[in-house]
This record gives sequence, C-alpha cells and structure tokens, in this order.
Amino acid sequence: MKILNSLNKEQIEAVEYNAGPHMIVAGAGSGKTRVLTHKIAYLIEKGMEPSSILALTFTNKAAKEMKERIKSLIGKKAEELWMGTFHSIFSRILRIEAEKLGYKSNYSIYDREDSVSLVGNIISNLNINLESITANGVQHKISFLKNQMISPEDYEKTSYSTASDRKFVEIYKEYNKRLFENNSMDFDDLLLKPIELFNTNSKVLNYYKKIFKYILVDEYQDTNIAQYELIKLLSPAKDKVCVVGDDAQSIYSWRGAEIKNMLNFKKDFKGAKIFRLEQNYRSTKTILAAADSIIKNNTEQIPKTLWTENNDGELISLIRASDEKDEALQIARRIKKEITTRKLSLNDIAIFYRINSQSRALEDAFRREKIPYKIVGGVEFYRRKEVKDVLAYLRVLSNPNDEESLLRIMNFPQRGIGNTSITRMIAFARKLNLSLYQTMMRVFEVIEVKERIQKNVKHFRLLLDKYIGLKDKLSVGELTSALLDELGILRMYKEENTADSLARYDNIQELISAVQDFSKTNPKATLEDFLAEVSLIAGVDQYDEKVNSVTLMTVHSAKGLEFPIVFITGLEEDIFPLSQKFDQDSRLEEERRLFYVALTRAKEKVYLTYARSRYRFGEVAYQSRSRFIDEIDPNTIEENEFLSGKKAGRKRKNFESNDEFYQPDYEDFDQERRSLRVGSRVVHQVFGMGKIQQINGSGDMQKVTIAFENYGVKQLLTKFANLKLI
Repeated sequence: MKILNSLNKEQIEAVEYNAGPHMIVAGAGSGKTRVLTHKIAYLIEKGMEPSSILALTFTNKAAKEMKERIKSLIGKKAEELWMGTFHSIFSRILRIEAEKLGYKSNYSIYDREDSVSLVGNIISNLNINLESITANGVQHKISFLKNQMISPEDYEKTSYSTASDRKFVEIYKEYNKRLFENNSMDFDDLLLKPIELFNTNSKVLNYYKKIFKYILVDEYQDTNIAQYELIKLLSPAKDKVCVVGDDAQSIYSWRGAEIKNMLNFKKDFKGAKIFRLEQNYRSTKTILAAADSIIKNNTEQIPKTLWTENNDGELISLIRASDEKDEALQIARRIKKEITTRKLSLNDIAIFYRINSQSRALEDAFRREKIPYKIVGGVEFYRRKEVKDVLAYLRVLSNPNDEESLLRIMNFPQRGIGNTSITRMIAFARKLNLSLYQTMMRVFEVIEVKERIQKNVKHFRLLLDKYIGLKDKLSVGELTSALLDELGILRMYKEENTADSLARYDNIQELISAVQDFSKTNPKATLEDFLAEVSLIAGVDQYDEKVNSVTLMTVHSAKGLEFPIVFITGLEEDIFPLSQKFDQDSRLEEERRLFYVALTRAKEKVYLTYARSRYRFGEVAYQSRSRFIDEIDPNTIEENEFLSGKKAGRKRKNFESNDEFYQPDYEDFDQERRSLRVGSRVVHQVFGMGKIQQINGSGDMQKVTIAFENYGVKQLLTKFANLKLI
C-alpha cells in the first residue's frame, strides 16, 4: 500500500496492527504525528468510515495539522473524521445533548479569567475575608479537583477540618450552582459533563459507542483522570483503541495529567500490545546523547533509547552570565553570530525559559540589539481586554443568562451604571430568583436605583434585545460590525488617540477581520459556532512559524515544536528545576522531563545559560547552577568560559579575537584593557563572589563598593583589590 512507503519498519508495524488495544511509545522526534496520521489514513483505506473514527489531540494546531496531512493522503474523506481536542470534541457533543443535563445548547464556555471573576464575585457575595482565600487560588484548586473528578461533596468528606476548608467547599458549591444558572460551563466541565451524561443516560452512551468504532489518542501521557474515563467509557467493541505518547514528555501534572495512564496501559487494557518508536529524525547524535543522559536519571519511565542516523553535530554550549541582563545580552550576541555564520532566519531560533517573568530581561536586550522577536503564551489575542469586551457582548447575545459577560459590559462603554446600582440589581435578582438579564427589564422595581440609572439600564436592555433579534438574520460578521458601529467602541478608542487606545483599536479591527473570515469560510455557521471556536483557542494555536522573528516561550509552550537553534535559559536551582515542586520525588522527575523536552526541541545546536545572580522577588538572589547541567554527559557539552581562572574541566571552544559578536564571559581584570562597571560580578581572593554597587574616583584613587555574598558590603581601592571580573 502506497500509504506505507514513507515509513520505517517499526512505524509500519504500528500502523498495520489492528488486533486489539495498543500503545505506541513514540520518542521525541520519532515521527509520532506521521505514524498517527498514516494509521488513520490506513484504516480508511482498509474500509473504515471516516465518521466512525474518533481522533483526540491536545491542541487545535495539532488537530488541524493532522487533518491536513490525512487529507493529503486520502483526499476529502478526511473532513468526515471526528478529529480535534478533547475539549472541542466533547463541547460539540454537549451542544447536541445539553438539554439532557438541564442546559441549553447555547451555553457559554468560561475561560480561566471568567472563572476567576466568578469566584471573586462569589467570595464578595459571601463576605469571606480569610487571607488564605483568594479568587486565583480558589479557581486553581477547583480546576485541579475537577480534573481529578472530585466534587465539592467528595472534598467535603475528606477535607473539612479548617475554616478555610469549610469556606472553600461553600465557594465550590456556589460556583457550580452559578455556572448552571448562567447556562455556562468552565473548561473542566467540558470533560466532566460528558461523563455525567454517559453515566446517567445509557441510551446516549450506547449511541456514541456505536458511532465511534475506533478511538485514537495523541499525547496520551498528558491525559488526566477525566480524559481517561471518557476513553474507557467510549471504548469500542474489541477495544479498537490506539494511544500514542511519550512518558518522557509528561509535563502537565500541575493541571491534572496522570503519567500513570501511560505507565499502566497494559493493566487497564487487557491484552494490549506495545510498540516503540526509537529512531529520531530531528536532532543530532550529540543532542540525543545529552537528552538520553538526562532522562536516564528518572526511575518512573518506560525504558527506551533514542538513536539517529543524523550526524554528530556540535557540542552543546554552556554559558555562565553574571546576572539576567548579562545572560540576555550574551544570548542576543550569539543569535547575531548564528544568523551570520549559519545563514539562518530569525524564526529558526527559539529561547526557552521556565517561568514567564524571565522574558523581561530578554525582551529588553532584544529591543536594544534590534532583534525582532515574538512571545508565544504571553497575553493571547483573545484574552486581551478590548477583545474580551467585544466577545462578552456577543456571548450575551448568544446566551442572555451569562451573568459574568453581562457584568463585564454593563457599563462599557460608560453609560452611567455604577457598581452600587449593579450590586442592588443583583440582590433583587437573587431575592426573586431572576437572572440579571431579566432584572434589567424590571429595574424600575429596584427602588434603591436612581431613576436616571433605571432609564440607562432599560435602554441598554433594549439595545441587547435588538441585536438578539438580529442574531439569526445576519451573518456573524454583519452582526458584529453593526453592533460595534452602534456602540461606538472603535470611535471611542480612535478619538482617545493614545498609543494604548490605538493599539486597542487595532486589536478590535483584527477581531472584526477574524469574525468576517469565519463568516466567509463557514457561511452557515452560527454565532454559537464562532464563540465555541474562539473559546477553545489556546496560546500555542496562534503560533505562526512563518513570522521571521526569534521565538520566546516557556518550555511548556514549546512541546510539539522544533527549531534548528535552541537556547535554554535560567538553568539555576530554584528556577529550573523549580524548587516549589520538590515536595516529592515525582515532582523533580517531572522537572527533569521538562528539561528533556527542552533539549529535544533542537535540531542542530543547543545553548544552555545560567546566571550567578538574578533579581527575584524584589532583591538580588545569588544562584547555584542547575543540577541538570551536571547530569549531562560531559562528552556532549562545552563551557564557553574560564571559571575562577581555571578551565572548567570540559572542552572549551576557541573564539577568534576579532569575532564582533562574541565577548569572553570571564577574564582577569586588567585596568588598562577593561573598566569595571556598576553591576559587574567580581571575585576577591579573600571575600569571594560579589557585585559592584558603586564606583568612585579614577586612577590610583578609584574605589569600588561591592556587595559580597558572604561578607556584606565592602569599599575597596581598585588598585590593591586584585579583582577578577566574571
């Protein structure tokens, strides 16, 4: 069969197998997507109806890429596949079956920000003042418990000992109640509600079990308990289930992912067969050897050894910097060097960091050095305030019970409806068991609200009613344009004429373009279809590899991507690995898997960087380099510097003295050749490591004020200090 021609022996065996449940353990860069897409195409070529195949992924980007690949193999039949993320597929099922759970099919989907806002309102309504109770913290805990399929009632039975526990349960119960009243679901409900549906309605479960004759799951190592339960519930006869993943890339336990779903696959699916894909097509032998030496330190894993026919490639470069600014500057210079010597494009280079705050110093350096860059996973387009404001209007037109969206737009643009009036309207609504939307037409009964404000509320309600009436008569693009024109939001931002307002203006224009494109591409689509698609877009889905700029992202955002050149930054204890995760060995193992993921994104060259000091939590912290550096096979790494006047014990690359981009990271201080500067890191033979805070005078009388790690602040004469610059 032609479909199999481009596959290796192990890949062909995995594609052709169809005798029962099976798991494909696909190492980094081993062609996982190729195998999965070819397997689906193979099944269809063998006679299986595309509409009977359920293929589940974790990002819309991956789903779109796979469907396009399958289409290139078998043609338009691929359009009939049930392929998408867990959340998008089960959101689609819930749209059809919502009424069986007491919801309407036009339910809203709350993102994290919406959920935090709802929790905050609940905390305020319940007059909870405990310091341990914050909206962000409560929302995170609720989400984690939902991923573990733990209801408020379940939690109440096991943890009800402290005042904060009791208040948390009260908030959790009210949160679920309010979601239901708002005809809304949060992201976690998109998995929990289908389970509830299938467990309480066998007729519906059997209907979907008959539809789905084959289930395939991508990135199985990232599935949580709820996702695992859905796979088990829908498993077809004869266990036609194929899961693909890599336990070495399981990095999402903080959001409920269970690596045990992969480790225990053979126990959970009797008679399961395991296939291993170990040939790597992405990276050099050196990069693979380094990654292998790291991951071998983990005890909880499925044994495998990646290999490649690629060349040896360059050694991994280790760079020590004095602080985060120096780290960013050295990275910027090496980027220029790579662009010049390798003739690469900027989009061939990625910078990874463990925590988002690390991007600030990098951005500063790139702006100074005039290096174009883009951040993946920053403030996503559909999460920007002005965009969410417009979407809130559309969500209310779709679902008038969506109280959170209605609250967001009640006084935007300003129409003289203040918080006090809104609070009184909500109290009235709760008392009479009405929605806030219903209360707007009865606002004249809320005697505490002034007559002028009552009129404003009524006029706003009439405006919403008008566009709700037009919702099914206009396309989504026409509806949005007409609404924005009447609201005058674009005009307001343009007339304000500040850099911020004009940026918001541009973002809303971009949203209008997105809506119009959606309408053209999907002429029969409804407003609900558009809102569902937008609600399920993640940051990585908006990553565009065609934009010619350096990519900055967290390592978590990088999974699934690849770049010729990769910089992994901030390799210091307490940052990478992140110390707060060391409450148990499994947490450290996940940090190690995260580092493994970072290494295996690189095709040709890896740079590792760490700083001796870093500004954190409002003060300078002196850092120890990451344990992961010392776990790397020493034959695969080189240090680009001298440490304390001696070689570091590993190979050192020799740079030409006329290299315009490279500057040595360490050299003996020479008064004639180089000047000390505020912020420089130095070594004193008695006081050890320190950082220059102040420099006064010149020549023989020059004095430096230095904050030493172990001896505090000292003032020294430069002439006699015998300082070494690092």
